[in-house]
Amino acid sequence: MIRIEAMRFSRHPGQPPVLDGIDLHVEAGRITCLLGPNGAGKSTLLDCILGLHAGWLGTAHVDGHDVRRLSRRRMARLVAYVPQSVQTAFAFDVGQMVLMGRAPYLGLTASPRPEDHHAVAAALAATGISHLHRRPFTELSGGERQLVLVARALAQDAPVVILDEPAAALDLGNQGRVLRLIRELSTGGRTVLMTTHVPDHAFALGGDAVLMKQGRIVAAGPAARVCSRDAMSGLYGASLLMLTDRKGEAAAFIPTLADSTATEEDDTECKNRAARKSLDFRAGSDLGDGSGRGT
Repeated sequence: MIRIEAMRFSRHPGQPPVLDGIDLHVEAGRITCLLGPNGAGKSTLLDCILGLHAGWLGTAHVDGHDVRRLSRRRMARLVAYVPQSVQTAFAFDVGQMVLMGRAPYLGLTASPRPEDHHAVAAALAATGISHLHRRPFTELSGGERQLVLVARALAQDAPVVILDEPAAALDLGNQGRVLRLIRELSTGGRTVLMTTHVPDHAFALGGDAVLMKQGRIVAAGPAARVCSRDAMSGLYGASLLMLTDRKGEAAAFIPTLADSTATEEDDTECKNRAARKSLDFRAGSDLGDGSGRGT
């Protein structure tokens, strides 16, 4: 569904590339998580796919279409985008913000149709923010604004959804809601490409993980295989513990808080202590129905 080959991008001539030889294939109907430290090039890669950056080398195709040849309207019918944040100088209410997701299907002077209003209502309900329908977007918290942007993408009803750190500003409850929605998008046949700093999300969503560092892809494949403790520690340059449930089906990574002077012996002892621990995650924490009930 998304195919990138030999993509290279520099912000200014003569500067080191931000993206350096990116080859990426996102399969239709799959969830692919881009993981990597700050400055790895994750958001820049999304911007190049979306046409927000010009001057990159290589090729990029979405559903077989060369993104350089797509009009804005055609691209918007193919790809819905959820940015990290958005600023607006106008006091649009939440319903109006979500309705903007229907713009690719309307003429410049056309009024929204009943089906457009229905899509907005369904998106608001799915994200749990129907009660905010008439609230000015500018008065919302950061987390509430992020949910509005996710709702706008749902209303857009495109076959590909690209999200840039969609859960970054959300509390744990809303993170679970958004991740469930992302998984439902994939179950419904949509293709999802998202960035995140949280490897746990890749595990929970059960999709693929692509590890990026210094503008390059260093590993890619099923999250359960790619996101090992050693791989994550190397990717983020930190000593991490990997906590898993008893079935080995869910995982969480936490820093050991060891200082930069910690010895290899200290790190080995941390590993040994972690291995002796058994963390029994409740089943409700794996993006289930949200009730928190165990099984």
